[in-house]
Parts: sequence; structure tokens; C-alpha cells
Amino acid sequence: QVQLVESGGGLVQPGGSLRLSCAASGIITSINTMAWYRQAPGNQRELVASITSGGSTNYADFVKGRFTISRDNAKNTVYLQMNSLKPDDKAVYYCRRTYPPTSWGQGTQVIVSA
Repeated sequence: QVQLVESGGGLVQPGGSLRLSCAASGIITSINTMAWYRQAPGNQRELVASITSGGSTNYADFVKGRFTISRDNAKNTVYLQMNSLKPDDKAVYYCRRTYPPTSWGQGTQVIVSA
């Protein structure tokens, strides 16, 4: 059974940083394309960043230069380092295998506020 558990969210001031973690079981993240998504209140879920099995990364324009996706193969965990956070980054963040897609987990909430 595939399980992805997101953690690391919280309240941070504008300009601050957070690192989100996605611990996987039932799949091997290093041989799959993994991605982070987010959903803000009233908005559709959107792709934030992805990382392929070969290590290639892709970012949404609104996070380029601020967020970094990575993985630790030994821990079977995918990370999202978020720097220079803005109030617009407030959302619930989810991780997922892109194809075939895994079920959505509970996500981890990020709040950016002074």
C-alpha cells in the first residue's frame, strides 16, 4: 500500500523559510517522478515542483529561485525547501507520484503571515 506523509509546515513570517518533507512507503521515490502541489483556500490545486528519477527538476514560475525540490534516497523522502516565503505561498502542500498518480495525502499547511 502506497503512503505519502507530508510534514514540516507551519507559521512563518514573510521572507522566512520552511522545509517540507514527504516520507514515502510502498513506492521507491528514486525511481519515480515525484512532485509537490499546493492548494490555497478557494483555489485549485496547482503544481509547485517536480523531480524525475534522473534528478531533473521543474518549477512553477511563481516559485522559481525560491523553492528547491530534492530527495534523500536512503530515507525514501522527498523535500521542498522554501525560502523567501510570501503571503501568497499560504496553502496546504501535498506530495504525489505523478504517474501513475498516487492518492492525495493529508498535506501540510503553510501559513505566511507577520
